[in-house]
Amino acid sequence: MRGAGGAARLGAVIGTLREIGRFPVKSLLGESPERAEVVASGVAGDRAWALVDTETGRVASAKHPRLWGGLLALRAVARESAVEIRLPDGGVVRSDDPAVDSRLSEAVGREVHLTATASPGGLYDYVWEEDDIAPREVVEGSRTGTEQGRPLSAMPMAFMAPGTFQDVAPITLMTTAGLATMASHHPEGRWEQARFRSNLLVDVDAEGIVENTWPGRRLTIGTATFEVTSAAPRCVMTTLAQGDLPRDREILRTVSRENRQEFAGLGTWACLGVYATVVSPGDVRVGDEVRLL
Repeated sequence: MRGAGGAARLGAVIGTLREIGRFPVKSLLGESPERAEVVASGVAGDRAWALVDTETGRVASAKHPRLWGGLLALRAVARESAVEIRLPDGGVVRSDDPAVDSRLSEAVGREVHLTATASPGGLYDYVWEEDDIAPREVVEGSRTGTEQGRPLSAMPMAFMAPGTFQDVAPITLMTTAGLATMASHHPEGRWEQARFRSNLLVDVDAEGIVENTWPGRRLTIGTATFEVTSAAPRCVMTTLAQGDLPRDREILRTVSRENRQEFAGLGTWACLGVYATVVSPGDVRVGDEVRLL
């Protein structure tokens, strides 16, 4: 399958599903199930919950690292009727525990409320900690203030995935080829799926960032079909310490230098991976064939 990408013939198998990423609570660590249900809003249970800052009403996001970088020390696991959150001290609290808000507030150092209701018009704060990852006019046009000398913007939730706590689209896909290409430019870095928090990692025997050629195409994985809509811009969260991954600012700088792609008619951004919508819901499993239509 070497060279699989935009040149692949219609319906050709281009790879297999290597990993599924599901993050039940926005900006918390997540899980990698072997199988997942895909619904219209994405992987079922993904970004279904969030913490809301009770003082500001903003959705808590580690894209504002000074306030919320500590969220990446908590891990969320989806259960049938709830979400279970593992705390930094080793404790566990469930969303149906009456004390959940107080325990989470203590863990993150700010008063928060755990919710599964994504309010229309919801916002989260975004700190542009690196220069040149997005067009200057976008940064300045969205700027609401400054955080430690860096531009601060208030961003709308779920542009293409209403009712969820996604940043933009229902699904984010990446390829092993794309990660390997980035690793060739910054070999000291750990270019792992977990750092990029994507939903579907596709194992392809190819060279280059093949997913750059996918916007406008459809993919089938298992019994689900996806339409790739655009490249996926990357943010400061890719550089933060999370799990056993160390802080690494060169990750985002490398993406910005090596893979700027057009996004939403707003100029070129630092991108890796692609966004997609769900055409036909279904089930996906690790090892499923991936076909490019």
